[in-house]
Amino acid sequence: MSSRREALRLMGLAAAAIATRASAAPEDSMLFRAIPSTRELLPVIGIGTWQTFDVGSSAQERAPLEEVLKAFAELGGTLIDSSPMYGRSEEVAGDLVAKTQSPRNPFIATKVWTSGKDAGIRQMRESMKKLRVKTLDLMQVHNLLDVDTHLDTLAAWKREGTVRYVGVTHYTASGADDVADLVSRRKVDFVQINYSVAERDAERRLLPLCRDEGIAVIANRPFAGGGIFRRVAGKPVPDWAAEIDCASWAQLMLKFIVSHPAITCAIPASAKVEHTRDNMKGGYGRMPDEKTRERIAGAIARL
Repeated sequence: MSSRREALRLMGLAAAAIATRASAAPEDSMLFRAIPSTRELLPVIGIGTWQTFDVGSSAQERAPLEEVLKAFAELGGTLIDSSPMYGRSEEVAGDLVAKTQSPRNPFIATKVWTSGKDAGIRQMRESMKKLRVKTLDLMQVHNLLDVDTHLDTLAAWKREGTVRYVGVTHYTASGADDVADLVSRRKVDFVQINYSVAERDAERRLLPLCRDEGIAVIANRPFAGGGIFRRVAGKPVPDWAAEIDCASWAQLMLKFIVSHPAITCAIPASAKVEHTRDNMKGGYGRMPDEKTRERIAGAIARL
């Protein structure tokens, strides 16, 4: 093993140690994980904007999302993930973040999804304009489209300070191995991949690789596109959920994800403040050990 790889592995273990200590904190404290490449801490629950933030400009349309972001910030959230493919989501997120008072600086992430260097630069600059940022926290190459071209651009942007972190994404189970192949040959700070109690393909190869290589992981589709909720609808949360401070199925599903040692943050999407508050509690209190994680998976699989 190279010295670089060993150093990054140790940093990843240090990040996991930080998370373990945080998980033992009082119930009113959000769990944090360290970004392996810098050890900057991120709350383990972020928020996605797919579909939910694609609304118009009227106060009536945006008021619920403003309340969502207020609750998100109050409960310790910072990472907000968007994309130019999500309709007006970047613009809406940018406008509302600018209005929201937050105890911590927001961590803004978006994506590039086009072919060609010039087209990529135009799209990324437009995204930053809509999000109202001069320096973007995280730019991700979506679905690996023209990935080498965009990573070359982003490497230069990172050196110049235009972006802080660089990553790649995929949202299908079949994409996990392709992402693993990519990060085996290109340096990135973040990977974003679908991961949930119902979609565990990333556990086989990608998550261990990211942990070894010191790459942060954002889990998208934490509720498998909402499919898991149809399975648990009307079913009571198991009594033993209280042992890990869970009062809802959403909290159980999110704790299953963020308790994995390779996961840095999960990004459930929400357009309702009550759902946001429920989701955020998935980053609070006691976390499941490996045995309890499998207990969560088994309980949902049997429904």
